Amino acid sequence: MASSLDFVEYVCEQISGAGGITYRKMFGEYGIYCEGKIIGLICDNQFFVKKTIVGADLLPSAEEAPPYTSAKPHFVIEALDDKEFLAEFIRKTCDELPMPKPKKKKQV
Repeated sequence: MASSLDFVEYVCEQISGAGGITYRKMFGEYGIYCEGKIIGLICDNQFFVKKTIVGADLLPSAEEAPPYTSAKPHFVIEALDDKEFLAEFIRKTCDELPMPKPKKKKQV
């Protein structure tokens, strides 16, 4: 089951205090980005955030699950009402994650 655009936009609005939040459709689901770094996924209308050390400190009892078959476990974020906490959580997660590697230019 694909995620609804309404849910994706709601999640992005809830975490918007973390900085430049964007999303991109990927394989029928959505990748969520903060300042150009992919920080999580939305699959089947569930919000999955990459696991980090700071994330584990902020959400010690967070459920973990893979967003799709053969994926590494991510934090499953079910409580989406506290915008301030979510912004801090996403900002600190983003800060811990590395910048994406630059894409190689295609040779002609």
